[in-house]
Amino acid sequence: MGKKLEETVLINEPVIQLDSHETDKREKKKKKNKHVKLESDEGKELNIKRKLEETEVQKDSKRDKKKKKQKEEKENGTQQGNDIETHELEELVPVEGDGDTVAVTGKDAHEAKYAPLKSFAESNLPDIVLKCCENFKNPSPIQAHAWPFLLNGRDFIGIAKTGSGKTLAYGIPAIMHVLSKRKRASANKRVNPLCLVLAPTRELADQISVVLHDAGEPCSVKSVCLYGGTSKGPQISSLKSGVDIVIATPGRLKDLIEMNVCNLTEVSFVVLDEADRMLDMGFRQEVRSILGNTCSARQMIMFSATWPLDVHNLAEEYMDPNPIKVVVGSEDTAANHDVMQIVEVLEEHLRDDRLIALLDKYHKSQRNRVLVFALYQKEAARLEGMLKTRGWKVVSIHGNKAQDQRTKALSLFKKGSCPLMVATDVAARGLDVPDVEVVINYSFPLTTEDYVHRIGRTGRAGKKGVAHTFFTHQNKGLAGELVNVLREAGQVVPSALLKFGTHVKKKESKLYGAHFREISADAPKAKKITFNSDDED
Repeated sequence: MGKKLEETVLINEPVIQLDSHETDKREKKKKKNKHVKLESDEGKELNIKRKLEETEVQKDSKRDKKKKKQKEEKENGTQQGNDIETHELEELVPVEGDGDTVAVTGKDAHEAKYAPLKSFAESNLPDIVLKCCENFKNPSPIQAHAWPFLLNGRDFIGIAKTGSGKTLAYGIPAIMHVLSKRKRASANKRVNPLCLVLAPTRELADQISVVLHDAGEPCSVKSVCLYGGTSKGPQISSLKSGVDIVIATPGRLKDLIEMNVCNLTEVSFVVLDEADRMLDMGFRQEVRSILGNTCSARQMIMFSATWPLDVHNLAEEYMDPNPIKVVVGSEDTAANHDVMQIVEVLEEHLRDDRLIALLDKYHKSQRNRVLVFALYQKEAARLEGMLKTRGWKVVSIHGNKAQDQRTKALSLFKKGSCPLMVATDVAARGLDVPDVEVVINYSFPLTTEDYVHRIGRTGRAGKKGVAHTFFTHQNKGLAGELVNVLREAGQVVPSALLKFGTHVKKKESKLYGAHFREISADAPKAKKITFNSDDED
């Protein structure tokens, strides 16, 4: 048995040696194969990694190209994906001598005949019509762009900052419209008005009236101003004697129309000044009623600080499908850069003493004009009384005062007889007193748009001004918008204001809430869809 075992061992020994040799070969082959496999796996991983990196690079490249394209589109005034004809594209034109740009949109807006004017002489208007512009070197940007369109009968939307010459931008074309209509008429006799200008407040209507009266007087174009709070008798007499242009607030004009003393059937040139403010003040129904009484073949002009849904709907209802829209600067809320804005965050109960301290600083001589804004009528009346008891000579205007009192107070302020005035937002728009040096916002307004209009009462006609504003915890919801206005104008943003946050609430429509967005002037009209009864189940 041992022998067999030995034999077995002897016999098996070389086999084991052979197996060991083969095993080594196999191991080497396995290692080689494993190494190849590892290299292959690593290659796959590298390939995958490389492909991922290439994909990311491609994505970044596409993203960069997209951003570049969007930037170019924004600069050129085009919109990606919109198939718009060339004449409907927006053109941005730098304004000579001004940091603003002018955006022009609308059908055929860039035809040669609509080229902006570089001088008054280029307008080819009679000298007698341009007499009111003799103190100006060249047309303002809004005038330079508006006149070619308005003189050619185009419906027009104008957006420009306060004090930019908007009144004459539509006033001169209105006068030319009257002269043209008179020339074609068989008899040069005034009976019914030919032009209508609607304004939201008495002060703005009165300001427009002064400008158009002075502009129209040399060429015998007669105008009348109609507003509430005063006797209707003189206004009715003026209408009966015959006028060419009516400047009015919606409430009083509607009353006179219903009394059958104001006939607008021949009015073929209509202007809505501060259209957004007019609708905000609740004049929507009055405006629609008044426009329904004018000539159906009319030329419509709207000037508006913003372009919300309500104003867009009104334009869509009464304007041509593709009106001209001219924006000088930006549609975003922006303040006059000639005004130094100082915002002070403080407690409400400290405002009276702080106001007195500021008057001691800014109005020590009691000769320079200072305008103090309050939010409510009662607040304005209280401030007037408080300042008088502390020895200040002051007047006030607000909605609770009779119109003759408001007119008298404004006259004293303009003449400088009483250069300190307290006012509510009735004086925020349309008040043109070139020498107002300081505006003090005792109460912050309800909107930043009103804030911009308030401080626009100073720094007019190229002069510098100061606006000092009290901001309280109650106003914190508007902190973000105010910060943006200050930053845009390069003003100091107080750290106390930043503590309220910089969030800006989305603008909301009073009718539609948050379901609201700004709409371009050349947006297509909604299509009415009708369903046949055969389609019903």
